Amino acid sequence: MIEHAPSLSGLAGKRVVVTRAATQADALDELLRREGAIPLPYPCIAFAPPDDTGPFDAALRAAAAGAFDWLALTSSNAVTALAERLAALQIEPSALRATAIAAVGAATARAVEQALGLAVALTPPESVAEALTAALIERGPANGRILLCQADLARPTLAETLRTAGWAVTTVVAYRTVIGSGGIRLSERLATGAVDAITFTSPSTVHNLARRLEAEGGRLADLSGVCIACLGPVTAAAARQLGLPVHVLPTTQTIEVLVEALACHFAAHGSVHERKP
Repeated sequence: MIEHAPSLSGLAGKRVVVTRAATQADALDELLRREGAIPLPYPCIAFAPPDDTGPFDAALRAAAAGAFDWLALTSSNAVTALAERLAALQIEPSALRATAIAAVGAATARAVEQALGLAVALTPPESVAEALTAALIERGPANGRILLCQADLARPTLAETLRTAGWAVTTVVAYRTVIGSGGIRLSERLATGAVDAITFTSPSTVHNLARRLEAEGGRLADLSGVCIACLGPVTAAAARQLGLPVHVLPTTQTIEVLVEALACHFAAHGSVHERKP
């Protein structure tokens, strides 16, 4: 855990919207509170099983039988989904010990160790699919057999690049990302200037915030003057595609560093950005 000096944080009293799924928000909420910020829940995503778990189940049975050299997990959500399906199939995680596990980042690696009790063989220095792909190609055999457990909205980058490099790739949907619900009424908060920052941790949080806000009668233009903080370049690209400026984009993709960068931003730039009329 990164420790921050309270006098430098700049987050004291800042009202920060958290768009993560309700099941994932606690850690980010706690980090914000430690800095004196006020987290405002606005879940923009939630997670659900695949409409048909058959392909996922078949892939896990094959993995337990030693059909793959590598198992790639691209998020902690994929780890949770995998653990739940293994339990439903009455397959012990230890059945996967002969399969090398690659995790997209440190948070995913921790989830593997905690939820499955398995060691992670490969974690790239950057928490993006491109870095995981490069690390796998460097580490594994050109004809390696790999199982990718992904979200339904996962980018095809990892699978396509590995196939081009000669890998035998099996992709499976481990979970679906759906729109979230509950939390504050963001449109009303924005109308009264009662939001200082919004945190986005995935492209889905960006797109679904736009959908939720519009359903409330609000507009993306209402975010003028609000600090936009994004976790990772793909999330930042999604925000920019919708016309949102990105004020905070840390180089390391962890929520600890995101909060640190947000604190530094407010310490340097004051309370809020200039609001447009």
